[in-house]
Amino acid sequence: MSEMRTSIGTLGLRNPITLASGTCGFGQELADFVDFDTLGGIFTKAVTQEVRPGNPMPRLAETEHGLLNSIGLANPGLAGFLRDRLPWLQAQSCAVLVNVAGRCPEEYMAVLEALNDQPGIDGIELNVSCPNVREGGIAFGTDPDVFSRLVRQAREVYHGLLVVKMTPQVSSVSRMAALAEDYGADALSMINTIPGMAIDVHTRRPRTVTNTSGYSGPGIKPVAVAQVWQASRACKLPIVGIGGITCVTDVIEFLLAGASAVQVGTASFRDPDLAARLVIELNQWCDEQGVKEVMELIGAVRPW
Repeated sequence: MSEMRTSIGTLGLRNPITLASGTCGFGQELADFVDFDTLGGIFTKAVTQEVRPGNPMPRLAETEHGLLNSIGLANPGLAGFLRDRLPWLQAQSCAVLVNVAGRCPEEYMAVLEALNDQPGIDGIELNVSCPNVREGGIAFGTDPDVFSRLVRQAREVYHGLLVVKMTPQVSSVSRMAALAEDYGADALSMINTIPGMAIDVHTRRPRTVTNTSGYSGPGIKPVAVAQVWQASRACKLPIVGIGGITCVTDVIEFLLAGASAVQVGTASFRDPDLAARLVIELNQWCDEQGVKEVMELIGAVRPW
């Protein structure tokens, strides 16, 4: 059997397969379908300071090659998470990383402060794709100065593993990755969704209430693999690859591009047990290919 262990910075994982934020709830929702003891980890749904009901329906639309979503970060809020969701997560043997979001820096910092030193939390995933209400709605992750300040503040407040979830909507992913490293991030996760739109030709209305939505699934995988590769060449931070994973060769592509682990997201809606099967299939693939340790694959692409 090949050695499947990998790491995200100082956090060791028993294998590179994790569940993606926003697609697995807080884990317990999938407990009847997924054996969490087989996974490397889980990235939870976003947690904000206050309860957020999210956007009204319709807020999901399946397309030919992926999924449009405008959920709007619906979540039970910080107090609800700590009271109702964290106890189940604390009982899991896989790594647990909590996605954190907010409308302004103070909201982020309030959540980060509350999560400091909480048992059962192995790190946080800073969601920088949120609109900054103080900057006219611009996403935190798209403006280099705003992004740098948020990462620096988060580093000052949060004492544990700080993973920054990068938005793909930037002119230079390499520059943003380097800034994340400079201002204290321990790792990156990438990519978040890209803007997309679908229209019902009969009603002539967009298929989600926000008109444009976040697009995920197989259609974005080449973009995600490219950005992981670019970021891996621009900084020394470990990277968690996200975007369109549906089979074991998708996982391997991300590892070869420079990811140390991956998140399985949209495909879990159709096949909740996919992530657990990918752990088995990755081990089998490595055995067949003579790969003794999965970490041999990280960044092993041979560019032309």
